[in-house]
Amino acid sequence: MVADKRNSAGNILGSSSELTQLRGLIKQCAASDAPVLLRGESGTGKELVSRALHDYSERSSKPFVAINCGAIPDQLLESELFGHRKGAFTGATCDRKGRFELAHTGTLFLDEIGDMPSQLQVKFLRVLEQKVIQPLGGTSETEVDVRIVAATHRDLEEMVSKGEFREDLLYRLNVLPIRIPPLHQRKEDIPELLGHFAGLFAVNSQKINFTRRSLLLLQAYSWPGNVRELSNLVQRFSVLYPGKTIELSKIPEEFLSQELIHMAGFSKGSTIEEESDVRSGEKDDLNSFYKVEEEAGLKDSQPQANNQEGVDFLTNDFEQIIELSNTITTLPDAGVPTKDILNNLESNLIRTALDQTSGNVSKASELLQMGRTSLIQKINKYNLDKN
Repeated sequence: MVADKRNSAGNILGSSSELTQLRGLIKQCAASDAPVLLRGESGTGKELVSRALHDYSERSSKPFVAINCGAIPDQLLESELFGHRKGAFTGATCDRKGRFELAHTGTLFLDEIGDMPSQLQVKFLRVLEQKVIQPLGGTSETEVDVRIVAATHRDLEEMVSKGEFREDLLYRLNVLPIRIPPLHQRKEDIPELLGHFAGLFAVNSQKINFTRRSLLLLQAYSWPGNVRELSNLVQRFSVLYPGKTIELSKIPEEFLSQELIHMAGFSKGSTIEEESDVRSGEKDDLNSFYKVEEEAGLKDSQPQANNQEGVDFLTNDFEQIIELSNTITTLPDAGVPTKDILNNLESNLIRTALDQTSGNVSKASELLQMGRTSLIQKINKYNLDKN
């Protein structure tokens, strides 16, 4: 997603206020050599932000080196970070530089810093304080000049209270904290993201797009895997249905999460072949299903996922919400999380009203035809920020 230097923050896709603020904060923090601590759920793009910090800094022409502290066994992580000398342990047949030396004069990105073992935290803290490393099996120290960017999805303060993470190391890392918002907090960015990945994963230049109803469902979805999950979903559909317009209610269950299955109103065991009477050889052609919908008068025009019309629809066309609920004729045997779906819808309506009124609670309550006190209670209930 990061296409070129000096514009990498611009390639963090989204036009929401959250993403606009994030891009501005990246540019501010990039001018410093102070450590940065990125916090956010898995799949929100922490490595993308770390690369943007590097590309906007004076170190942009120097190395950018990344390592995932949770993906390497504890006994190997020390060697990966600090390097080793020949004969330091069985299998060490030659000298090997660690990530600190490889990132010298550049940026070292330490993903999942919360998974770093406690014995290494002490050695890492010393590097931050003294700017020197000592490779395994070595007798001399080596000076290193690196800008540290660390990232985690874990609650480091809670880990400190449990004795799982050093408090002094947290203070050293948390000089410039940046929190990356999850996708469910910036759902207005979803059409743009869908359009971007549809173009990225297009098979033979055949981009997929989505029906209005599907766009609405995807914006209401909770996206537990964040942008990574959205990317995977678009890639899956691009491979299976190149150039088609996707209607989620016609997609086989095995290609969707349980939450999307519930939201789309599936019956248990429903498949794409069972949803309409298609001719032999057409079961994988989604256009045949859309033709059935058109003949039944069920389907309106289908905007591209990245069109402004699609964005306007998601915020303004509430008739589609009613249509969506009216088209559900069966419920899955496992049941439907009605409370969660209604809460999600209500919180989205409140967030839209607050955005539309620039956080004015009184005006938002009028738009929502709701008492001001009730609205304040619901803002607190859903942890929304009226600002």
